[in-house]
Amino acid sequence: MREMNKGAVIVVSSHVVRGSVGNRAAVFALEVLGRPVWALPTIVLPWHPGHGPATRLRFPDDDFDSVIDDLIRAPWLGEVSAILSGYFGSARQPAAVARLVEAAKQKNPDLLYVCDPVIGDLGGLYVPVETATAIRERLIPLADLATPNRYELQWMAGRELPSNQAIIEAAGDLGPKRMLVTSAVPMMAKGTGNLLLSGRSALLAEHRLIDNPPNGLGDLLAAVFLARLLEGMDEEKALQLATSSVFEILMQTAKRGGDELTLESDASSLSTPIAMVQMRRLLHPALRRPGKGS
Repeated sequence: MREMNKGAVIVVSSHVVRGSVGNRAAVFALEVLGRPVWALPTIVLPWHPGHGPATRLRFPDDDFDSVIDDLIRAPWLGEVSAILSGYFGSARQPAAVARLVEAAKQKNPDLLYVCDPVIGDLGGLYVPVETATAIRERLIPLADLATPNRYELQWMAGRELPSNQAIIEAAGDLGPKRMLVTSAVPMMAKGTGNLLLSGRSALLAEHRLIDNPPNGLGDLLAAVFLARLLEGMDEEKALQLATSSVFEILMQTAKRGGDELTLESDASSLSTPIAMVQMRRLLHPALRRPGKGS
């Protein structure tokens, strides 16, 4: 494992006053794993909308653009080794973040941009179509790694994804060279999986499904997987550890009866998880021999 520099990570996502979703989850995880973080909220909420309606503090698009301009001009932009984007509060914000990613890559060509397209779940989109479209068209093409759940990938691909092979093909059509798809189709009974697609590799990390999980698992997984990659860890080990961390925290939160991830009590699960994860290597369509059936 090759240790990379300790450059900062810019995290652009929602902020909640109570809870462990969006920036609250990602920033905590990255800092526990030793990364300095610059955190930019896209919207501020008292709590996750799933807990009930509440006031949404929105930023005028012009003001958000101005903050992005400040970051682009900042003398410390060269310190940044990665950018992670998540939930957006307006349809204009993704274009502003795209400008930041492009400018940061000019300063540091090795910068890793992770796009977590937080747009929906099994129930459908929970952001306006215009926002989801802006993420798909402006940010996904820039991403070195995208981390959608299966339903978000399904919306972006414009078709149903009933199998892991369908997921693999849809990910290839969208274009990021690496994609980590959560809520993939499990191969173990009563399980769930995270499917990592990279080049011609397809790795599935599975664990037991826990009913009624709290929010923030996708935010947490994207941040932990990014932190492990920045350590110089190989993709398979990074996927295994990130999945193990999130599963372990989920189990411990469920035991406590928490309605939010109990990150503050489980920091050791981020750094040294012990939960068991089943790793499988799937056949990638690009590796099938001509004339062979699937």
